[in-house]
Amino acid sequence: MAIHSLNSARLDIVESGSGPDTLVLLHGLLFSHRMFDAQVAGFQSRFRCIRMDFRGQGDSEVTDAGYDLDTLADDVVALIEHLDGGPVHLLGFSMGGMVAQRVALKRPELLRSLVLMNTSAEPEPIYKRPRFALLNLAARFLGLEKVAPKILPLLFSDRFIEDSACREERERWLAMVTTNDRIGVSRAVRGVVSRKSILDRIDQIRLPTLIITADQDRATPEARARNLHERIAGSELIIIEDSGHMTVAEKPAEINQALNDFYASVA
Repeated sequence: MAIHSLNSARLDIVESGSGPDTLVLLHGLLFSHRMFDAQVAGFQSRFRCIRMDFRGQGDSEVTDAGYDLDTLADDVVALIEHLDGGPVHLLGFSMGGMVAQRVALKRPELLRSLVLMNTSAEPEPIYKRPRFALLNLAARFLGLEKVAPKILPLLFSDRFIEDSACREERERWLAMVTTNDRIGVSRAVRGVVSRKSILDRIDQIRLPTLIITADQDRATPEARARNLHERIAGSELIIIEDSGHMTVAEKPAEINQALNDFYASVA
């Protein structure tokens, strides 16, 4: 772990591996760089893997402001420039994917390829916002431990929630959520929920792009991935079966295989 000052924030950056190409991985809302442990284990012999905790999450600073997705994209641009590693392969999951899209639109010359996992270019549906606001208040004033069990259906498939064999793994992933700072998470949630649509600009992305979704993703349904796929020329769409939103938790081997095939195709 190393803390670096980037774009007026002290951000936790973790580097693994020493391959000739750089892979930057952007985590999802409520989590940290640790959500990509399985991917880094699989690819650190091939890539220089760089993970960053977004401001307010993981071990990064809880700043007073800067949680909108455009500012987070500027944080990632500052990271890539700091690494002197461009062009890089950029992978973003959920919120990280929303940020990655904005980086691709702002500074495409910094990227070699793009992976968008379980994510969307569209705004948060209005009917979902009151529930997020309520959960956000509960997290802020009651603590993340009280809220984490309530979000299980949003994150995981019914199979993963109900299967006793998955209990230890479920608890490991929920522990990532509860170790976050509740003020930082509250600000991050507001930044994601208040995002504006960039769907009308997505066709400007001209990078080799892999889009991954899941058949039981309740947070960012398959239709949203198809909307990305239809607009990014030459993109590839993969649907992970029997999985909820957290494909990296439920189907890590399938995710790594899909990534391996994609990176081989753009080598």
